[in-house]
Amino acid sequence: MIFIDTGAFLGTYLEKDQYHHQALAGWQDLKDSTWRCFTSNFVLDETFTFLARRTSYQFAAGRARSLLTSNILEILRPDQEMELQALTTFEKFADQQVSFTDCVSFALMKSQRIHRAFAFDRHFALAGFELWSGGWHSVHEPRAEYDPER
Repeated sequence: MIFIDTGAFLGTYLEKDQYHHQALAGWQDLKDSTWRCFTSNFVLDETFTFLARRTSYQFAAGRARSLLTSNILEILRPDQEMELQALTTFEKFADQQVSFTDCVSFALMKSQRIHRAFAFDRHFALAGFELWSGGWHSVHEPRAEYDPER
């Protein structure tokens, strides 16, 4: 199982993105794997907004339609309890300027027992998840075990 973050989507769709080639290679590796792919409605919201601003709303809407109807991508949606867990994490990692979307992702990943993320965002590693971007790639930063109660 793998969680797909905003950076993996943006890197794929934006040729000038710094992670474009890594993202394309990562998606190819995923196509050849048997991993179940997850993301969240928060990640997709962020992705569609960034795509619209960096390209066009028409382009973003086309990608949105494709992702929202994908047979391969499972879209997770947090409940209120998970959003409150995310808020605790948001406060805990304030010094790292983590996004609320990332904190929701951490809560969803923990609830689904997903340990790796297709992401280019060091916050996933800081929260104790493995970063994957095609082949194995770990960020060399100290990891904190994700626990919303800490």
